[in-house]
Order: sequence, then C-alpha cells, then structure tokens
Amino acid sequence: MSTRSADDLVASARRQIDRVEPHELERVRAGGALVVDIRPERQRALEGELGFGIVVERNVLEWRFDLQGSHALPEVEGYDQPVIVVCSEGYASSLAAASLRELGFSRAADLAGGYRAWRAWRGEDVPPAPPVASRPAAPPR
Repeated sequence: MSTRSADDLVASARRQIDRVEPHELERVRAGGALVVDIRPERQRALEGELGFGIVVERNVLEWRFDLQGSHALPEVEGYDQPVIVVCSEGYASSLAAASLRELGFSRAADLAGGYRAWRAWRGEDVPPAPPVASRPAAPPR
C-alpha cells in the first residue's frame, strides 16, 4: 500500500482545479460564480463573515451539491455553474473544490490564500491565527 501526505493531497487537488486570487473574487462573483464559505461556525465567528455567497460547512458540502440527491441547495443550478470555495487559508478549499470537480462541477475553483488573504488584500485587519496548540495535532506516522 502506498501512502501520501496531506500536502500531497492538496498538491494533487490543485492540479485539478483553478484558483481565484483574492483581488479577483468579487469580479468573479459579479460574473455569476457561486461563492461557498466552508469554514465552520466557530471559525467564521473568530475571523469574520464574507458578507456574500452561501455558507455550507465542509462536512456536508458534497450532499448540498449532489444534484442527483435530495439535499442539494436551490442555489446550485447545474454542473457548469462556476463555484468558488473559500476556507480560512486556502488548503481545505482546494480539497473541497477538487471533490466538487469529482461530482461533475467542471468550473469548481477555490480562493487562493482563503478568507484571510482576501481580507488582507482588502486592507482589513486579519485576526491572528489560532495558536498551534489549539490546532489539531498531526496524527502519528
């Protein structure tokens, strides 16, 4: 059995998707892209809200975009719809956008650098990242 690191998974995901730069987000949104914030509620409370788009926490994303299932959101219009996935720093969103590509969303992309980079580009204060001690520990190898 071969093994891969989380970094390998992110790199693989990024080979499958497009990435939107922070300065492009609002233009792409105005052009019809659905912006999806996948950050958990606690993280949005600490960092702030986008103020547009929809919130779909990561743990239910695929079900809310499954057009063959019964839980798809009304905002999800079709497989050719541009979708921009946003997380805090642009890692989980890469994985999530690749997953949406696997579901058939050929125009799924993510926000490079995530919400924090978008806020920094806007010149807004970015709350400090949580201390490393409060982040999940890496599993033993």
